Amino acid sequence: MDYLDILMGRNIEFADRGFNPTLRMMPTRQSLIIGCVDPRVDPMDIFKLAPGEAAILRNVGGRVTPAVSETLRLLRAVKHATGGNSGTDSNLIVLHHTDCGIKHCYCHEPKLLAKHMGVTAGELDTLEINDPYKAVALDVAALRASPNVSGGYMVSGLVYDVATGKSEVVVPPSRL
Repeated sequence: MDYLDILMGRNIEFADRGFNPTLRMMPTRQSLIIGCVDPRVDPMDIFKLAPGEAAILRNVGGRVTPAVSETLRLLRAVKHATGGNSGTDSNLIVLHHTDCGIKHCYCHEPKLLAKHMGVTAGELDTLEINDPYKAVALDVAALRASPNVSGGYMVSGLVYDVATGKSEVVVPPSRL
């Protein structure tokens, strides 16, 4: 049995026993988490999120990239079109983590990483790729400066430690 067969079997079990057709498009906790694709850092697991509680946007490093900014703009349009508010009382959480694989890209594929981040290779040093605590502060500042993020969001920055399983608030929540 290959892995796709396993996944399809799990899907049948989910559809029979775990599927909730009443979930809404907008998260029940009005929260969006921007995090890394690293499977050790799944926000559903580390924050014990219930299905539909938060939207999760993941990329390499959990960084605020041009693609993330564009996605936030699109999500604002979806929220507006579905009758949601423009961000009031919504949480926007940037989640970075220790021992992130993005640092390997920084060493071995700097041109590719620069493209991902929307900067030149020479500008990578300013993005604190090797320090998740400094990087999360930079990303929160980028969100605060972005025209794609509407006012009213409570924006914060956290770092998850893959060695302990604990998260730390690095940038306390503040309203845009």
